Amino acid sequence: MQTRFVKQLVAALALAGIACAAQAHRPWMIPNTTLVETGKEAWVTIDGAISETLFDSDFLPLRMEGLTVTGPDGVTAPAPAATVGKFRSSVDIRLPKNGTYRITLASTSVMGSYKLNGETKRFRTAAEIPAGALDVHRTTLHQRQDTFVTANTPSSGALKPTGTGLELVPVTHPNELRAGERARFRFLLNGQPLANFPFSLVPGGVKYRGTLNEVRLSTDAHGEANFTLPAPNMYWLGAAYPANAPRGPAAEGQPDATRYSYAATLEILPE
Repeated sequence: MQTRFVKQLVAALALAGIACAAQAHRPWMIPNTTLVETGKEAWVTIDGAISETLFDSDFLPLRMEGLTVTGPDGVTAPAPAATVGKFRSSVDIRLPKNGTYRITLASTSVMGSYKLNGETKRFRTAAEIPAGALDVHRTTLHQRQDTFVTANTPSSGALKPTGTGLELVPVTHPNELRAGERARFRFLLNGQPLANFPFSLVPGGVKYRGTLNEVRLSTDAHGEANFTLPAPNMYWLGAAYPANAPRGPAAEGQPDATRYSYAATLEILPE
């Protein structure tokens, strides 16, 4: 039971906004391709894991219960159930229409602490708080991960924001990112632009480089970032709000906290 709790806590912390920390365990989803060009029925395979090196399955599988697919028409539907292995989860998703699909894993969780009989204890759900508990401190975590796949022809219907939580609005189409070209991204929190908001891009293949090669960026006063795309690769985009929030649940003496995290897997193509 203790081992299971530690794994759950590690997963929660990975999703809770350790977006820019070197050597952190990161959650990620990665498609086998971001562009499906075929005259036949189109499919994509999504793998998910939590690992220290992107995009290597070396620690825990990413639980993908609640995974959704937003199609080119903007309609969102549940994804098929994923197969969960020792180090990664995997799901095959049919792409019945031409256009761009957004695959999303979003969740809300609660962690915190309380005192009972002079001892400080942790909880993962509100139902675990016993009667008579004192000094209860909660941290609510809103987490979202996206990846984008296009079948034959890019479209924009799946890219519209929901107005809930921390979101990336890719003004430049996410499947048309090319090294050396300019890209525009916008960040929203509950539908409102996030001015001067930091985020980062980390390329895969860290274990072969020996360095993180993190690209740190920020939005402008209007919540938009306009920047030159780095070298071709699969990239993990990470962001957290508040950007300087401490890790873990709210500590003793601190008020209840609400935190948001966002991650996306993007492919930057050669020029």
